[in-house]
Amino acid sequence: MAAGGKRLILVLALGLVLLQLWVNLGTSAQAARSSHPRLRLSHKELWDLNRTWVFHGPQGALDLHTMLLDEYQERLFIGARNALYSLSLERISIDHQEIRWPCTATQEDECLMKGREKSECANYIKVLHQYNRTHLLACGTGAFDPVCAFVRVGRWTEARLFNLEANHIEGGRGRCPFDHNSPCVSTFSRGELYIGLYTDYWENDAALCRLDNQSYTRTERDDRQQLNEPKFVGSVVIPDNDDQDDDKVYFFFTEKAVDMESGNNAVYTKVARVCANDLGGQRMLVNKWSSFIKTRLICSVSGPNGIDTHFDELEDVFVLRKKDEKNPEIFGLFSTTSNIFKGYAVCVYHMDHIRTAFNGPFAHKDHPEHHWTAFEGKVPFPRPGSCASQVNGGHYSSSKEYPDEVLRFARDHPIMFQPVHPLHRRPILLRADGERRLTQVAVDRVEAQDGHYDVLFIGTDNSVVLKVITIYNKETDTMEEVLLEELHVFKVPVPITEIIISAKRQQLYVGSEFGVAQVKAYHCDLYGSACADCCLARDPYCAWDGVTCSRYYPAGIHNKRRFRRQDVRHGNAAQQCNGLQMNGEQLQKVEEKSVYGVENNSTLLECSPRSPLAKVLWFLQRGSEKDEVRVGDRVVKTPHGLLFLRLRRADAGTYLCQSAEHGFVQEVAQITLEVLEEEHVEELFHRVEEVEEEGGGSQHKALPCPIPGLPQGSTSKLWYKEFLQLIGYNNFHKVEEYCERVWCSDRRRKKLKSLQPKWRFSHVQERRGRVRGDHHRMPRNALVT
Repeated sequence: MAAGGKRLILVLALGLVLLQLWVNLGTSAQAARSSHPRLRLSHKELWDLNRTWVFHGPQGALDLHTMLLDEYQERLFIGARNALYSLSLERISIDHQEIRWPCTATQEDECLMKGREKSECANYIKVLHQYNRTHLLACGTGAFDPVCAFVRVGRWTEARLFNLEANHIEGGRGRCPFDHNSPCVSTFSRGELYIGLYTDYWENDAALCRLDNQSYTRTERDDRQQLNEPKFVGSVVIPDNDDQDDDKVYFFFTEKAVDMESGNNAVYTKVARVCANDLGGQRMLVNKWSSFIKTRLICSVSGPNGIDTHFDELEDVFVLRKKDEKNPEIFGLFSTTSNIFKGYAVCVYHMDHIRTAFNGPFAHKDHPEHHWTAFEGKVPFPRPGSCASQVNGGHYSSSKEYPDEVLRFARDHPIMFQPVHPLHRRPILLRADGERRLTQVAVDRVEAQDGHYDVLFIGTDNSVVLKVITIYNKETDTMEEVLLEELHVFKVPVPITEIIISAKRQQLYVGSEFGVAQVKAYHCDLYGSACADCCLARDPYCAWDGVTCSRYYPAGIHNKRRFRRQDVRHGNAAQQCNGLQMNGEQLQKVEEKSVYGVENNSTLLECSPRSPLAKVLWFLQRGSEKDEVRVGDRVVKTPHGLLFLRLRRADAGTYLCQSAEHGFVQEVAQITLEVLEEEHVEELFHRVEEVEEEGGGSQHKALPCPIPGLPQGSTSKLWYKEFLQLIGYNNFHKVEEYCERVWCSDRRRKKLKSLQPKWRFSHVQERRGRVRGDHHRMPRNALVT
């Protein structure tokens, strides 16, 4: 067999293996979670409820590239196309300030002469940091000629200042990329900018840089061991101890790694570390990092036969800071790189695991074609990757004093042998359904009655923010995902590019090219009006306070209610909400209604529980006996209720609709079904036609509008097809409106009222009704009261 044929068979076999792995992954993920949120709010619903505000900018589209939250100033600063904005944290849609910062005419002309499009020849603000209490540092692309400037914002006691210091605009090369689509990450600490970017026009030179007024340090040029076509995702300064000279800067990125066996380029996620005070060497590595080391971040799911499914593409990273600033938690949003399937995962990393990997053995290759192995030789002192600090002995006051042996080893061994595995050695969240692309992640740690929970806010490519919690069960070593909310924050489907959480205000600020949206982190009152609804929601932000579902506060904080009921881990509403009626509280009222169906026609008993996660149970009650409804070819359970495809007289009775969730069962609706005999309905139609004749109307035109004393929705045979086409499955409520608008004039109502005694079924007048049915078989006379 030819080599090409063998390769094709191998690829197909590998594809089948990967596909089977993905099926297994999807099945296991689905078992631990539900794809339905407890609460789903469209943009219109958020807007109508006055729970969101959106800032589009005066031009209608921001082309947003960076956001900076300043809770000290109570402002949200935005870097956009040719402009900077200052928005109020109270409500971003009002009281904004603007700085216009377009590129110069010369810059634009030169950009166009280089063959760039006009839309590219603008000043896109990509770097924005708090320089000090009174100034921001802002850098933009400057039409492929980067520029930087200071923005004066003043102190909070001053009138709101927001001015660009135009007299001090300077070149921004090395501090901002040329192309606004180029990946760029940066962090600012103690007057120094640490940034990962492509420094040149053609994006050939990727670098991790440190810049201040006196020094400049960066990675080696054209060193594929340090950086190989990276996509920069995040950066952060994290102290190791109380010695500031020992602070480290961490960069998160993906890069290509050549697999020598297959010859294919693979993509891996890496974390790199440098010392914040690294100035490079004196004779070697001049102005280059002497402390640069990196290792791989693993995010994978174990599969059958020992084959793991890896998520190698890092989409976003979030650093969750805690009281102990030395040990934040790192949340990474990953995706698969396979062309066969697309999935997403969130993995969490502890700093002690990252430090252990960086303090472990260095990776080593005796020959470019050999495998990586752990370096077993002598490691020089001070250990490459360590900082010049008192904690490390205080022998060196600067990296410029390091021996050449140390610098040579650091240059030749930038890679660590041990990768970093996530907490529990698995993702805390999986998305294998492929419905939408996940783009951003932000995390808020919330204190609840039964512990602390990490609430994940995940942005998608279609304007949706997913609010999720994950619960680890130590006994079974399993992870449960609970999808709390699905919020459509923008009117149009656009990718979400940034999510910032204001812990002080409990607000989300969500960025996209379209604009910035502001929405609350919780919507407790929308979960329901009963204790059970609140408890079953399992939202760490929310608890039942005896009156309503409201924000949960720990003991001693806003503790005005007599008790709080909450169970995030188990959602045990039966235990938490037991005995509320004895305390004077009321459970949710049961809906009671009557439905009139016509024999041999279809009829729908509508019942939709508040929670989409609840299982619906149907019972038929006759006297004191209650039996569960058996479904089959004639009776079908649907998401909208219980559907009788062909109604029988024996189906009449009282039906109980119950919802069951986490062991808590509650009655949602009580529906009395009355079956009208078919011959009586036929006689009714004839009476309708007689009335039309007595009134002098056309003998060929039946009367479709509601008649006093006649069940609403009654129609003649001649109008049946027209109603069937009009109504459809989800538009039954439009029937009455249609009748009122087209046929039922005031004059006709008066005429029909005078004929009221002639109609049968006068007892139905006391009830209100509307047509029910289904899209497969529309009943000629299915009536609801």
